[in-house]
Amino acid sequence: RYRCGLAKVERLPVPVIVIGNWITGGAGKTPTLLALLAQLQAWGLRAGVVSRGYGRRSQGVVLAPASSEQLGDEPTLIHRRSRAPLAVGERRAEAARALLAQHRELQLIVCDDGLQHHALARDLELWVFDRRGLGNGYLLPAGPLRQDHAPAPITQPGPQHIVLYSEGHASTELPGFMATRQLCGAMPLAAWWQGAPSLTPFAALPRHDWRACAGLASPEAFFDALRAQGLPVQGLPLGDHADFHDLPWPPGAPVLVTEKDAVKLAANRPGCEQVWVVPLDLLPEPAFAAALKAHLKALLPAWTPD
Repeated sequence: RYRCGLAKVERLPVPVIVIGNWITGGAGKTPTLLALLAQLQAWGLRAGVVSRGYGRRSQGVVLAPASSEQLGDEPTLIHRRSRAPLAVGERRAEAARALLAQHRELQLIVCDDGLQHHALARDLELWVFDRRGLGNGYLLPAGPLRQDHAPAPITQPGPQHIVLYSEGHASTELPGFMATRQLCGAMPLAAWWQGAPSLTPFAALPRHDWRACAGLASPEAFFDALRAQGLPVQGLPLGDHADFHDLPWPPGAPVLVTEKDAVKLAANRPGCEQVWVVPLDLLPEPAFAAALKAHLKALLPAWTPD
C-alpha cells in the first residue's frame, strides 16, 4: 500500500535516520544505535530518538524520562546511556512530532527499529547484520527475514543506505562496514543506577561461581562473550524482553546481567545484592564514520563539522 501510494507516508521537518534489522532480533541494533548517537553527539549534532517501545505497559506517546514499564526496556537503556531526548509511541511519526514540540533544538530524529514501519519517511537507513546474514532467504514464518528485498534490490543498496556488520565480518554479499562488540568489565547494580563511569575488569571481579542472566533474542551470545573473557559462567537464558517479575536465581547469588535487563532490576530489590551489570559497546571501523558524515552533510547543508 505504501509503495503504491495508497497509504500516507508522513515526512518530518528534520531528517530521519532509521536503524533496523532485515532479520529477526539480536543483530546488534541497540548497540549500533548507541554508537551512532555517541558519534552524532561528538560532532555536536542534536538528535532525538523515537521507538515503538516494545513490551511497555503504557499506551500512546510517552516521553523520557519515565520508567521502563512506561518506555520499554530498550528505550530506557538508550535514554540512560545516551541522555538523548526520546519518545515512544505506536505511531512513530506521532512520537516524533511530540518530541520535536518539546525539543525544538533537535536537528535529527533517529528511529529505533522501524525499517518495516513505512508510515514515517526516512532519509537514511542503517541496516545491521550479524553472523546470520539473511538466513535461508525466506520471510517469516518460513525463514527469519522480516521484509522482502523490495523496493531496492538486496544486492544493490541505494545511496540512502549504510550496511553495518556487527560481528566484525561480512555475512551477506552487500558492501558494508565492520564493527566489533566489546565487553570491558562490570559494575555493581547500585553503582550502575547511580551512573558510575568506572568498570571493574573481568580479571579483577570477586571470585564467585558466577551466573549470567540475559533476557535477549540471543542470550547465548552474551554467555559466550563472558566465557571468552575467562569467566566460566552458568547461563540463565530468558525470553527476549523478560520482565523479571520473579528472579531466576537463588537469593544473594552473584549474577552478571546486561544493561537491557538491569533497567528492570531495582538496586534495593531483595535478591539483587550481588547483581553486576555488563555494558556492551559496539565499535564501528573508522570508515563508517566517514560514510555517515558524507550522508549527513548532504542532509544538513548548514552543518559544518569540525
